[in-house]
Amino acid sequence: MSVVSTPPAALSLDSHPPVEDAGRWAAARSLLLGEPAAAAATIVLAILIAMAILGPIVWHKDPAAIDVGAALQHPSWAHPMGTDSSGRDILTRFDYGARLSLAVAPLVAIVGAALGTVVGLLAGVFGGWFDTISMRAMDAILAFPPLILAMAVTIGLGVGVRSATIGIIITAIPWYARLLRSDALSLRSRPFIEAARALGATRSRIVRRHVLPHVLPTLLVQGASVFGYAILTLAALGFVGLGAQPPTAEWGTMITDGLQYAITGQWWIVTFPGLGVFFAVTAANILADRVQAVLDPRAGGRA
Repeated sequence: MSVVSTPPAALSLDSHPPVEDAGRWAAARSLLLGEPAAAAATIVLAILIAMAILGPIVWHKDPAAIDVGAALQHPSWAHPMGTDSSGRDILTRFDYGARLSLAVAPLVAIVGAALGTVVGLLAGVFGGWFDTISMRAMDAILAFPPLILAMAVTIGLGVGVRSATIGIIITAIPWYARLLRSDALSLRSRPFIEAARALGATRSRIVRRHVLPHVLPTLLVQGASVFGYAILTLAALGFVGLGAQPPTAEWGTMITDGLQYAITGQWWIVTFPGLGVFFAVTAANILADRVQAVLDPRAGGRA
């Protein structure tokens, strides 16, 4: 009787241990569909995105159109969110403000992730002088309160949405870089990385084929957190007059314009844009927290 043995699988430069990523991604999809808090947060963001995209199409009004005769009107069928002191329709301005905030926030998350990932992975994998210099630069940025630094950058570049976006991106980069460097350092000594190195894989190949896929969950969780941070900071910069400039509709500037009328009973001017900021930031933070519980192995699974 002959015994047929199965040869061991050949090693290759692309081989790495089966990661639990597939299971975690499936758990994340299940979480978004089945957990009440995460499902509610997803629905809220979907509604805001729908208002940003479809609102200006369905509700045909000019966000900058002034109608003094319709100033300070209560919410009604003609103006579901009322009007401001210049007679501008608040629903229209809310939709355009959502469009601006929900355009800037993903941009900040994506650009910050791209730049922070490059810095963090190179620092963690290569080490040496690049690690020292880059991390000192990240520490210098982190030494300033994020809002103060974003304000300083915006003032230096000239007030406006573009300068505010650049300032927010700069404050977000160190968060990505620090997290990704930590993950890269922990992965550098893992057996499958050592095996790839022993087989002759270059550092760039190791980063691209082995390190980057393992840090994607961390990147996703951080991106969700930065999304909410960007919305809140853009509103804060608009509130102090450094973000969007009149007559541009933006939630922060809308709150500033309505503050003086809130104490005289025109509550709707500040309430609706304030609720927009609140729900968008809260939903983003809930999703970041719940996704982290599933995708981040250090979180120990579902919280």
